[in-house]
Amino acid sequence: MSKRTLASLTAADLEGKRVLVRVDFNVPLDGNGKITDDTRIRAALPTIRYLSENGAKVILASHFGRPKGKPVESMRLTPVAERLSELLGRPVVKTTDAIGAGAEAQVAATNNGQVVLLENVRFHAEEEANDAEFAKALASLADLYVNDAFGAAHRAHASTAGVTEYLSPCVAGYLLEKELQYLQAAIDNPQRPLAAIVGGSKVSSKIGVIETLLDKCDKLLIGGGMIFTFYKAQGLSVGGSLVEEDKLDLARSLIAKAQEKGVQLLLPVDVVVADKFAPDANAKTVAVDSIPDGWMGLDIGPESVKQFEEALADCRSVIWNGPMGVFEFDKFAVGTEAIARSLAGLTRKGATTIIGGGDSVAAVEKVGVASEMSHISTGGGASLELLEGKVLPGVAALDDAA
Repeated sequence: MSKRTLASLTAADLEGKRVLVRVDFNVPLDGNGKITDDTRIRAALPTIRYLSENGAKVILASHFGRPKGKPVESMRLTPVAERLSELLGRPVVKTTDAIGAGAEAQVAATNNGQVVLLENVRFHAEEEANDAEFAKALASLADLYVNDAFGAAHRAHASTAGVTEYLSPCVAGYLLEKELQYLQAAIDNPQRPLAAIVGGSKVSSKIGVIETLLDKCDKLLIGGGMIFTFYKAQGLSVGGSLVEEDKLDLARSLIAKAQEKGVQLLLPVDVVVADKFAPDANAKTVAVDSIPDGWMGLDIGPESVKQFEEALADCRSVIWNGPMGVFEFDKFAVGTEAIARSLAGLTRKGATTIIGGGDSVAAVEKVGVASEMSHISTGGGASLELLEGKVLPGVAALDDAA
């Protein structure tokens, strides 16, 4: 780690201190306002407990949803505070605002070891603008700063970057440290062979990561909707499948770069096609050069799964980002679920498997193999940018390690 971490702070550094902790509690809710997946809350518990057990006054800050700079009742952090209280086994104070007299009074009334959760920081437009006065107001609540929100570390916002101008020390929490260690080690110093599985609907959203991985990995497996842009670039008919017409030259250049670098680039050999984009669509499996007019590809086929599994069999490190198909529809989730199970098997054999956030995480959780992966990233966008080799503003703002 090039940045200072929570482990560098002792009980003497923490006792009686007000510690502002940026967490990522942007969790999904159902229609009744109940949390459907508390992974991100549980991921922050080691940092919260360490601070609390060492006598700090723990002040948590998080965003929730996209309220566009104003209070939205359905985006208050009340259900998060309730769930966090359950997980910690004691009450968590939830403030009525992120800054201001009310928040100041509630923090001032906090005892050593207690946990306070500030209201949604994105209720203030100044948060995303990284406004200096808002950052200063947040910082005034605390004595030092811990960033444990990997999922927001790629944003230069007031609570991820701005506050570091007014607090010291500023360190990485346990979750952020773990994310950086796994993801950076995977691309900078992996056990080989290293395979990357990249899925999702569009090439355009994954250009940077594919280009970077072609410089790093031994094998690159591509799935999801983006495969049809590659097929069309090679002169194949793709029926009604999703294609980015303006990315055909790019797809051809990526194939050429893989050959030039000696990277084994695998595209599916068969696909599951549907007559409409719907969970109840008629579906059939066809070779990639036999997609019927008007039909669209929504998953990789069984021969492709077999091909991918064979390619992964000898790999010592695997990074996966993006589903193989429209896994939200059970009929078209087979390819994605098969890859998830395959990676669980590789982990059991000693390989390092890293699930890079977003839909890939939802997929391994849906299949029930999340606990069998080496590391599951809590940040989709942040993990992509880190894999691309970009500097994350929320990390750059922290103190350098001695």
